[in-house]
Amino acid sequence: MKKFTILFLALLFGKRMHAQEVKSPSSSSVPASKSLFNPEHKRNFSRKGDFYFHWGYNSSWYGKSDIRFQGPNYDFTLKDVVAHDRQSKLSWDYLNPGLITVPQYNIRVGYFIKDNYSISIGWDHMKYVMDIPQTVAISGHIGANISHENAPTGALAGDYNGQSINVKESMLTYEHTDGFNYANIELERYDDIWVAPGGKTSLTLETGLGGGLMVPRSDVRLFGQGRNNHFSISGYGVSAKVGLKFYIWKNFYLQNTTKFGATNLTNVHTTGWDEFDKASQKINYIENIWLFGVQF
Repeated sequence: MKKFTILFLALLFGKRMHAQEVKSPSSSSVPASKSLFNPEHKRNFSRKGDFYFHWGYNSSWYGKSDIRFQGPNYDFTLKDVVAHDRQSKLSWDYLNPGLITVPQYNIRVGYFIKDNYSISIGWDHMKYVMDIPQTVAISGHIGANISHENAPTGALAGDYNGQSINVKESMLTYEHTDGFNYANIELERYDDIWVAPGGKTSLTLETGLGGGLMVPRSDVRLFGQGRNNHFSISGYGVSAKVGLKFYIWKNFYLQNTTKFGATNLTNVHTTGWDEFDKASQKINYIENIWLFGVQF
């Protein structure tokens, strides 16, 4: 009986020791980063549950766009209009808190729902300026007097069907410079390309899809009638992006992202008589963004 008891205790002790040996590797394991690139080193932490915030500035390029103008005694479309962004001159004003929102800026806040996926909300402040003068095709009707205040149109009154017209300031100025604003929600994915041996510094590929509302503040003059209009929800947009995110350290990063967007503006304020006059257009764009961010 004594021998049996000793044998039983020995087997029980041995079983517990074996269980501890099997369990110990998992208890000391750390989250492994997921990546399409399978870098030599892995991060020794997970981003799941982290928040991030970043701020930066952009340059943007626009495809040609048809702009339709509608109101009392006029309904015409300018075809393949050319436009550009408006960059603020590089200066210390970029660091002036009172002027920090004057340049073309980007702000975004996000949350990591998984180690390699996040969801975010952001505001892309771009600027859109129609080139003046420029020659474009025009179709539609322009009355001798237009809009609520019967502004005279002079020699440009008439019916058009694809003729060329030289658009000058006396006819039109058209810009979204306060600005061409995109309020959006994005879903992002991250894949580590390179990770330093210590695991804290890394280079990561970011891809993402987004959608949201276009909230421009449009400065328009149509035959002398118009103003710098108030902010308004004028349409919607969708976008896709790809970029590189360099983590200087676990909580700080620099980023460059290129975004491709398509927008549909169905109700752009023009003369200030919003109940009578409006413009509509579809704008495709490419936006390049430089950012500095924190993750916490």
